[in-house]
Amino acid sequence: MTIIATTARERMLLAKDAARGIGLLRDAAKHDALVAIAAAIEAAAPEIIAANRDDLERGRATGLSEALQDRLRLDAPRVLALAAAVRDIADLPDPVGRVLDRRTLANGVELTKVSVPFGVVGSIYEARPNVTVDIAALAFRSGNAVVLRGGSAAERTNAALVRAMRGALAEQGIDPEAIQTVDDFGREGARELMQARGIVDVLVPRGSAQLIETVLTESLVPVIETGAGVVHILLDESAPLDWAQDIVVNAKVQRPSVCNSVETVLVHRAAATRLIPAVAGALIADGVTVHGDETVVALVPDAVPATDEDWATEYLSLDVAMKVVDDLDEALDHIRRYSTHHTESIITKDAANADRFLAEVDSAVVMTNASTRFTDGAEFGFGAEVGISTQKLHARGPMGLSELTSTKWLARGDGQVRT
Repeated sequence: MTIIATTARERMLLAKDAARGIGLLRDAAKHDALVAIAAAIEAAAPEIIAANRDDLERGRATGLSEALQDRLRLDAPRVLALAAAVRDIADLPDPVGRVLDRRTLANGVELTKVSVPFGVVGSIYEARPNVTVDIAALAFRSGNAVVLRGGSAAERTNAALVRAMRGALAEQGIDPEAIQTVDDFGREGARELMQARGIVDVLVPRGSAQLIETVLTESLVPVIETGAGVVHILLDESAPLDWAQDIVVNAKVQRPSVCNSVETVLVHRAAATRLIPAVAGALIADGVTVHGDETVVALVPDAVPATDEDWATEYLSLDVAMKVVDDLDEALDHIRRYSTHHTESIITKDAANADRFLAEVDSAVVMTNASTRFTDGAEFGFGAEVGISTQKLHARGPMGLSELTSTKWLARGDGQVRT
């Protein structure tokens, strides 16, 4: 469904108007509309893939990084996965109207705290067409309208996806203005979105550290911060070799361009000679460049010397930093210094060390004996995710439906006055 070429502000006002009706939709209506959106995305797959091919060609010509090209790419299986994620979201319980607290005051006034939609959710992101669908579907399921700024790299792909979703809403008799994009207004559209306090209720940035920092510093709209992923795995002294090798390779190689891929592997010195040659060798066999400290380079001839910058780098590529630490204390100190508070994991058979790691590491997700690739809304059972929040207010970790709701107190009296 074509979007009328209004100003960015007018589109956001249309979303705000539509949000009133979306917030009142019943569970079944939201479910059926999302099923229709999933079907529309599947039906529009040829158009979406053709648009994506154009975006990719333009991206390659303008020097778009391999990591961003991977995030941008939509082939037939990925389009089907987008539609499947929408159906998963449709089948989740309605997060709106949940009773969170209930009490009766001494004077007989009954208080009930319930979950309610935010109203209008905005998102600024780059080269991630899956976010276009994920956030729109999560926002709609939680009773919100959405305003999207997906960046120039994916502009044609995003336009095709938004047309399919708006068309599905219209066919269901639901106001399609609930899904808006300001992509065609370029950077000015992003600026207006960040300045739309009173129209947009919350803004979620997803992308590079630079993009997120820009939104945090320039936005007048409340922001839920999603952070970069300088993700750590600690191979403790007791780490089994097969666990260490399988988990580290999975966390780095499966999809290196995403924020939950491991960027730094710390190895307990007592296990260095046992673990490093095998783990680093497996990584190198899969095309990974290992940036190692002096001990790692001595044990792995194909490793390259690491610099201080490597410990703070989110590679988003087939690169990993590897460092030997003397003990758990040094590992925790390193993580405190360089972590972006996204995800950290320890591989260990020592229950005391595992418990200490879980207690002392201050990140949104802390794991034992598992791949950091599990930090994901779909893997957590949310259907999809708005983003992975690395802040501590309101939402932290993978953000699903409940994180797109606020609360409201309902007071029911029968004539009481305060004395």
